[in-house]
Amino acid sequence: MIERHLVPGQPKPFSHYCHVVRADRHVWVSGAVGTRKDGTVPDNTVEQFRVALDSVDACLRHAGAKAAHVVKVTIFMTDISERPLINPLRIEYFGENRPASTLVEVSALVDPRLTVEIEAVAYIDG
Repeated sequence: MIERHLVPGQPKPFSHYCHVVRADRHVWVSGAVGTRKDGTVPDNTVEQFRVALDSVDACLRHAGAKAAHVVKVTIFMTDISERPLINPLRIEYFGENRPASTLVEVSALVDPRLTVEIEAVAYIDG
């Protein structure tokens, strides 16, 4: 069975998708960005990353998963030179449960104010 969820408290999707999909033990979190619940966007990448990571966490929990279940993250940044600034937040969130990871620089995200986006894939092992 496939469950598709729009997560309460998360910003409305920009397009035709849901926040998180769960199929059996597999969970996919759509790209989360640094848009706060009130629609504002922090003006620095670190705070945008924090908001996006909180969104990923809310989506995972809504689907019955948590950070320890994440097996793969993909991070998109408009300025890859800021990677060292977000790394402490990644370390804090994932701890010893390091996921596979891809980080790429992109020319733009869906809203020109955005500088970072995070996708996650999780597997609930028990």
